[in-house]
Amino acid sequence: MPTWLIVVIVVVAVAVLGTVIWLATQEMQRKRLRQRFGPEYDRMVEEKDSPRAAQRELAERERRHKELDIRPLSPSARERYAQKWAMVQEKFVDHPAAAVSEADQVLVALMAERGYPTEGYEQQLSDLSVRHAKTLEHYRTAHDTQKKRDGASTEDLRDAMVRYRTVFEDLLTDGADEQRHDRDHDHHERRNGHDGHDRDARDHTDRADRRAADQPEHQAAAQPRTEWNGGR
Repeated sequence: MPTWLIVVIVVVAVAVLGTVIWLATQEMQRKRLRQRFGPEYDRMVEEKDSPRAAQRELAERERRHKELDIRPLSPSARERYAQKWAMVQEKFVDHPAAAVSEADQVLVALMAERGYPTEGYEQQLSDLSVRHAKTLEHYRTAHDTQKKRDGASTEDLRDAMVRYRTVFEDLLTDGADEQRHDRDHDHHERRNGHDGHDRDARDHTDRADRRAADQPEHQAAAQPRTEWNGGR
């Protein structure tokens, strides 16, 4: 076989292999972004009219999100915002339009305290989509109703409040489990370091395991109650 033919075969094989690897990488990226962004991925593909353009946009959102200082709320801050929300819901009974407007304001304040920039609505959507894609459409719909609140029906305003509440609860509790886990872990490590005995360390581990087994019930009791029927 001539040398030139061998070279051609090798070049073609490398090109085919490179193409296969590139296609596989693109497919993995597509699946990853679609899994992370959910409906927002399909929305972006439709808006950009191109899967590749949509993937570039979503990847850029991820890059920006990594540069943000997103942090969970402290227990006292969660309680404070839960109380604010309860007051807004009570106001809805007599002043539904004003309550919806305040709900939007409370939500924006909560975003800011979590570390999200709030300089513009579209940027809020972009930043929230990375970690809160599952509730993003609720935010869009509620915000649209809030913008036309004076011309919206009571049922529309009630729907907006329910949607705002969904986003509010998502932002309020996101990161709380991680924060609680880190606090329990640090406490456990300090106690182990103080005792210094294997038998006592095993006892502490057993107690931590029992706490972990009971944790779902504890979390349910600790989270703020925001159940609401729209003032009915």
